[in-house]
Amino acid sequence: MLLYRHALAPGGGDPQGFKLGDCATQRNLSDAGRDQARRLGEALRQKLGELRVSAVWASPWCRTLDTARLAFPGLPVLEQPALGSFFRQPEREADQLREATALLAAWRGPGVLVVVTHQVTITALSGVHPESGEGVALRWTDGRAGLLGRLPAPPH
Repeated sequence: MLLYRHALAPGGGDPQGFKLGDCATQRNLSDAGRDQARRLGEALRQKLGELRVSAVWASPWCRTLDTARLAFPGLPVLEQPALGSFFRQPEREADQLREATALLAAWRGPGVLVVVTHQVTITALSGVHPESGEGVALRWTDGRAGLLGRLPAPPH
């Protein structure tokens, strides 16, 4: 499975008072971020060759959903609240990571699962601090993630 940090979205965290489901209140992809998301999907399709992305999951934030939809047009994007950001709510980290770990460890394919989420979530699950648009390949064994490698972000 591949965990991608959302594409370029200027700033850090979200504005005070942001609301899920209301993109006008969130930090969103820039024009460069939208372009980066498209190139991310193209690069992955070339790298995978005959292997196909069979499922795309994303956190419910607009920047992750937009990245997923732009990178993988034609594939349904399933919102997964357990993959959301806990950047502004660190007290939620332990419970959320338990949910995310159970969700990811249970996935069985076929094909490749792509997850578009946030830096804090990827770092907590993998130990990797990805840049915007970077992918982290993981393999789950006995409920634990093993790092297989990193896929560099498309240039911006």
